[in-house]
Amino acid sequence: MSEERYADARYISLETFKRDGSGVKTPVWCAPLDGQIVVFTEAKAFKVKRLRRNAKIRVARCDVRGKVRGTWCSGTGRIADSQSEQDFAYAALHKKYGWQMRVTDFFSTLSGRINGRAVLILTLKG
Repeated sequence: MSEERYADARYISLETFKRDGSGVKTPVWCAPLDGQIVVFTEAKAFKVKRLRRNAKIRVARCDVRGKVRGTWCSGTGRIADSQSEQDFAYAALHKKYGWQMRVTDFFSTLSGRINGRAVLILTLKG
């Protein structure tokens, strides 16, 4: 399965598409979950807005700065709509990133941004 390729990746480049068809790439943390990949981001981020308009995505392994280190894989993405989906996604991210995710959550809580997050669920083809 395609998502297994990214199970051990520290970062993936998530490409979402604008109205004009051009892609925008963003490095993000990811975790595998039930045959899919989960990602969290700020709910007001443009990648979330682009995903609402167009579910088409591409992902590839990358470094922290977004330099692609692997081949691209196409798929679709959606925003998690239930609290249980979000809880499972965060559990997967905590399992993978451990203390780094806890530190991220701590500072997001302090700044009041933790409730302004969105969870993206990515389904890859092939």
